[in-house]
Amino acid sequence: MQFLRSFYIHNHFFWYISVLAACFVVSYWVPILYPISWLLVFILLTLLLVDVYLLYNTAEGLKSSRELPQKLSNSDENLLAVKISSRYPFRTEVVVIDELPVQFQKRDFIHVTQLFKNQNYTFDYAVRPVDRGEYFFGQLNLYASSPLRIVRRRYVFQKDQMVPVYPSIIQMQQYDFLAINNRLSEIGLKKIRRIGHTQEFEQIKEYIKGDDIRTINWKATAKKNQLMVNQYQDEKSQPIYSIIDTGRVMKMPFNDLKLLDYAINSTLAFSNVALKRNDKTGMVTFSKNIETFVPAIQKISHLNTILQKLYNINTEFTDSDFGLLYAHIKRKINQRSLLLLYTNFEHISALRRQLPFLLAIAKKHVLVVIFFENTELESLIATDAEDLQTIYHKTIAEKFSMEKRLMQKELQRHGIQTILTKPESLTINTINKYLEIKARGLL
Repeated sequence: MQFLRSFYIHNHFFWYISVLAACFVVSYWVPILYPISWLLVFILLTLLLVDVYLLYNTAEGLKSSRELPQKLSNSDENLLAVKISSRYPFRTEVVVIDELPVQFQKRDFIHVTQLFKNQNYTFDYAVRPVDRGEYFFGQLNLYASSPLRIVRRRYVFQKDQMVPVYPSIIQMQQYDFLAINNRLSEIGLKKIRRIGHTQEFEQIKEYIKGDDIRTINWKATAKKNQLMVNQYQDEKSQPIYSIIDTGRVMKMPFNDLKLLDYAINSTLAFSNVALKRNDKTGMVTFSKNIETFVPAIQKISHLNTILQKLYNINTEFTDSDFGLLYAHIKRKINQRSLLLLYTNFEHISALRRQLPFLLAIAKKHVLVVIFFENTELESLIATDAEDLQTIYHKTIAEKFSMEKRLMQKELQRHGIQTILTKPESLTINTINKYLEIKARGLL
């Protein structure tokens, strides 16, 4: 039974059969070919038996393993490795068919290679998940054939391996590395000139040429009979919350990735940067209910808590309750904080319904409303109109695009910070806004 499960016919065998069939057909008119055809049949059967012996004489002719990371990074290219070692004493053709998880919808993964005697071989391939969750890899199938290429022997390894797909860890590490090396400008992050002073007083010291005269402490100067100035330091450990709307508006996909997943990836990367800058980070997710609340804490290990919470977030097919969000923030977040609200509005009427709650939140906290440009509409607007129907479509697209900018102006008119961004630029623009707010001392 084990033999039958592993025994396969090579494609070349069918070519050989086709040639034999042609010889028998032609022998009807050329009789001398008839005995030659039977001789060829005998030779083919002999070679088939020899090929079976070559492939099955070695008990474990091939060894292989699929090397998976502990976690896959959502929306990124993740490299996976397959290692193969051959124990055959001859050159072997190996066809690798890996059964990828159903989420990838890829059923044609094939890798073909030639292995020499006792050779070890490794190859990599990339996968790009676009949904978080558990991904189950099926069987790693290897089909070995000898130089005769008449039959194949199948080997099966590592059935049902599971690997979880988490928010974009690769993206988080990329921003972390560039921040440490002061190379943020390479990915679009701006250096913001600090305006004024932060609020955290450090000490009083003697005036040195070049100190800002606006910091002179006149009482200390009178006591010491020499110029004394106040020295300030960057205010640290300020609470910052990422608030993610998980309602139906965040289910819209762009480049195979939902808006919710863009917000999740941005939250993870931004939280890492904020923690490295000694601020406290927390998280809130909501739709009809408050689903997750993570208090702001200033610990690097706290990032793992945020990562685990982000892993389990899913969108709801309901409208989100901003009134409930306001009540929860009022009850749970007592200290003035920076609140980054990831949501989306497609119509200005939808924004105006929620505006009273946003204004109430902004009275006590620094609120940044983050919503998204419809990049597919932008591409439609850029196309040339060649008929009346296209003109209608372009006009409607321009109306929706203009409404996005009107919403941004409406929020800014009421003193609410905003980010209107393309989904792929979300993380960069969010970190830029954070650096700007910190530099201006708005928090």
